[in-house]
Amino acid sequence: MAEEGECTSANANDALNIGLVRPTDAGLKAIATFNPRFTYPIFGNEEQIFGYKGLKINLRYSANDMRPHVQITSKEKFKAIGDTEPTDIKAVLQEHLPAIAFSSVKDFEASVQKTTEEWKPSGELHTSFETQDGTYEIRKGSLTDPAIHQLITRVEIFVPLFIEGGSYIARDPEAADPWKVPDDAARWTVFLLYRKQPVADDAAQSPYTFVGYSTIYRFFYFQAPSPPASPAADWELPKGDFEITDLPCRTRLSQFVILPPFQGKGIGARLYKSIFEYYLANPLAMELTVEDPNEAFDDMRDLSDLTYLKTVPEFAQVRINTDINVPDDSSKAVPRDIVDSDLLDKLRRKTKIAPRQFARLIEMHTMSQLPASVQPSFGVDKKAKPTRAEAHQYRLWRMFAKQRVYRQNKDILGQIDLPERREKLNEALGSVELEYARLLAAHERWEKHYGPSSSNGKRKSVDEAEGQGLSKKARVEDA
Repeated sequence: MAEEGECTSANANDALNIGLVRPTDAGLKAIATFNPRFTYPIFGNEEQIFGYKGLKINLRYSANDMRPHVQITSKEKFKAIGDTEPTDIKAVLQEHLPAIAFSSVKDFEASVQKTTEEWKPSGELHTSFETQDGTYEIRKGSLTDPAIHQLITRVEIFVPLFIEGGSYIARDPEAADPWKVPDDAARWTVFLLYRKQPVADDAAQSPYTFVGYSTIYRFFYFQAPSPPASPAADWELPKGDFEITDLPCRTRLSQFVILPPFQGKGIGARLYKSIFEYYLANPLAMELTVEDPNEAFDDMRDLSDLTYLKTVPEFAQVRINTDINVPDDSSKAVPRDIVDSDLLDKLRRKTKIAPRQFARLIEMHTMSQLPASVQPSFGVDKKAKPTRAEAHQYRLWRMFAKQRVYRQNKDILGQIDLPERREKLNEALGSVELEYARLLAAHERWEKHYGPSSSNGKRKSVDEAEGQGLSKKARVEDA
């Protein structure tokens, strides 16, 4: 025991070790181990576990069915003094893991050893693809499926461990039974990703390894009548019994997790691509959005979405209308239709990309069309002096992009004086230009690496942002 009065603590990120295991004749074998990115949602803002020396928390998972097991060991434990006690680690983790995670080591190992080659993942086979390290299967199902709900409750702890600000969907901590299937389960679609690769030294083992997953939530999408109804017209719900899945919907990608051993291989982009294509082909899905996307996920999403848009014939018609005159008086209204608004509206509805994301992609695309003399870049090479026509095109592009930047920040910008507002708006636009320059350079490298996009209107898979050297702080990201 640690000396009385001696305060000891352990870094939770270092103490928690996560592993995927498979059975062997000699016992369980770890095929991958990794640590969490952060643990503050579980152990507090300081990410410290009080009262231990040499603390180890081993969270092992059966690599296929993801049955978890927690084992806690330490060299020394702080002796409680009054109300000051060591952190009750088991009690803390019981709020985040199902009861089966706290069964005996013997039970866990016996369960893993019983898994045979007959075991298959839950859900229907959605699609599959080949990579250098095996075949990957994407399976799809509903959170109402007990087997899928069970799996999500087992792996959902990865959300707070790897997704900053992420939240659970398969449990309700406030409910009498937080582990029961949630009331809104029918609104959740789950995409599961597995690698299928026979175990070289044991053909009797299941070839499946859990890689990651994503969850999608369905919102009812109210379609305004065209032409608009009269003010006196009432809207009524459909009569009779109907399923939520039979109604028009706006879909929101909520969780997106790829385990660390499988990152950097383009796997995350393949999963995102498959999800997008599914809802693009679904006539009831009107729009696909992402819940609070982080910058790392945005990178992958931008590269994938831009690649897809380039396969859509109408996208080639998107350009700055250089015939528009720019007013000399900056106080006058910004010219309309710098880019054809009717074309953009039809294109956005066709591609089902969320408005803000679509606007960013259009700005990125039209910036890529600017002449080299005025195109923003990271380079320090001296540029040729722009012609009057080139400067005019650049000015129009800036006016076009500023409209969205202002709308996005109008609550803040509206509170400051006009001169400072213009300065802040220009600063924000400068950051946008550099961000687009970075992404366009990454996209150009990707196109050279993977070859030309297909022309059949389908998305060509893209590598993950992290594989392109786009390393940025993340929220919704691979885990």
